[in-house]
Amino acid sequence: MQITEIYKSLQGESTYAGLPCVFVRLTGCNLRCTWCDSEYTFQGGRKMTIEEVRDEVARLSPGGGLVEITGGEPMLQEREVVPLMQSLLADGYQVLLETSGERPLERVPKEVIKIVDVKCPNSGAGDTFRVENLRSLTLRDEIKFVLSSRADYEFALEFTLRNDLAARVNAVLFSPAFRKDATGARDSSHCLLDPRELAEWMIADHAPARLGLQLHKFIWDPALKGV
Repeated sequence: MQITEIYKSLQGESTYAGLPCVFVRLTGCNLRCTWCDSEYTFQGGRKMTIEEVRDEVARLSPGGGLVEITGGEPMLQEREVVPLMQSLLADGYQVLLETSGERPLERVPKEVIKIVDVKCPNSGAGDTFRVENLRSLTLRDEIKFVLSSRADYEFALEFTLRNDLAARVNAVLFSPAFRKDATGARDSSHCLLDPRELAEWMIADHAPARLGLQLHKFIWDPALKGV
């Protein structure tokens, strides 16, 4: 499979935020979100076998721990990534999969925790979520909406209520998007949507969701890779 990078850091998003985690970042994505902060994954990387990836994960986190399979869009390499996830589970790791949900998810091992990033209208990739994937979600999984405007928020809230997501998954996350050229200051000035404003909307609407912030962008320079 084609791998952009493998590194250990703290999980910055989801209900696992703050925990040490090994990230296996696959190369390639078929979406082009306007606020994307990982365009460097669109091409390049290097070929690695499942065994090579397992060895690197074991070196970084011997004896188990949290591993996230991310991208790009990892499910573009479904033929290789599904056996990889099965192998990591067998090795004793807790495995997260970060995906847009644009590709089918029924072959993802049931023990894997799917974190599905449903694209909102201002991402430029709205309407790409495969609705059939709702059937593959369980109470272990999470759905994330990255928001850059009031329109995105209204889309996310309507989608959440219409599909009764709070009853389908472990968590629904509303997260403000960062400018993709953000660098320097480690604060919310880089957010395309003010977190306080988002919080106030969620409180006013009794939104059945959790506010999520990308912790790694407040800990390190927002432009830094491998964190």
